[in-house]
Amino acid sequence: MIIDGKAIAKEVEDKLFEAVAHIKGQKPALAFILVGEDPASLAYIRMKKKKCQEVGITSIDRELPNDTSEETLLKEIDALNRSDVDGILVQLPLPKHIRTEKILEAIDPKKDVDGFHPINMGKLLLGESGGFFPCTPYGVSIMLHHAGIDTNGKHVVILGRSNIVGKPLAALLVQKKEWANATVTIAHSATKNLKSLCLSADILVAAMGNPHFVTADMVKEGAVVIDVGINRIENKIVGDVNFENVAPKCSYITPVPGGVGPMTIAMLLSNTLLSHQRKS
Repeated sequence: MIIDGKAIAKEVEDKLFEAVAHIKGQKPALAFILVGEDPASLAYIRMKKKKCQEVGITSIDRELPNDTSEETLLKEIDALNRSDVDGILVQLPLPKHIRTEKILEAIDPKKDVDGFHPINMGKLLLGESGGFFPCTPYGVSIMLHHAGIDTNGKHVVILGRSNIVGKPLAALLVQKKEWANATVTIAHSATKNLKSLCLSADILVAAMGNPHFVTADMVKEGAVVIDVGINRIENKIVGDVNFENVAPKCSYITPVPGGVGPMTIAMLLSNTLLSHQRKS
């Protein structure tokens, strides 16, 4: 069965629209900071702003040239930290002369709706409340729950150890919560016997940015496969999973596009509303 991330995201967004519509006074506001003119980044910003408009969240633009200094960007973030916006999103990747970790750490953790600040990451790892879950892992968790896939005691193998997906998703799914409680293994480029490890997975998550890497011989019969990969091949967007090859073996699988991607944006909007509600 295909997990329709687009449809699930629409349900999340419809609930957000209703919640925002009932807010009296100032609506939630999300500030987007874009440095440079990377086409992919511009496209992502456009999609996110469109969804903000659809649910009633105010979007604020801060577009800076590619040669913007790190100091100038930090000043921009400081001004937004002191403003009444509810969320601040710095579109990645940044130009090479700017230190990403320095920028992410400068965002007020209470406005870090992307969930990348070390304080929010720390709260996730410790299982503490009051932070923000990173949007893509959060979206994957919601998808699994919505599809009725029980993670309790299941073996989840995550291919990829990035700070954006792999590590936080592992921290999320290992929580002692009814919607998590999984046994999680993170695999990466140095992992030995990768194929046999993947074949042991009840839930296999592909998040390494390698097109069509996962093939049918790496997936056990009846497994759940979540494809987080977004790769462009000859003007076509494909995932890290060879969908046509793998799908017949799965009980559930996400497509690319239309799977995890829409959920990432939906959870960004959800975090922005949550930030607004915490101020009340």
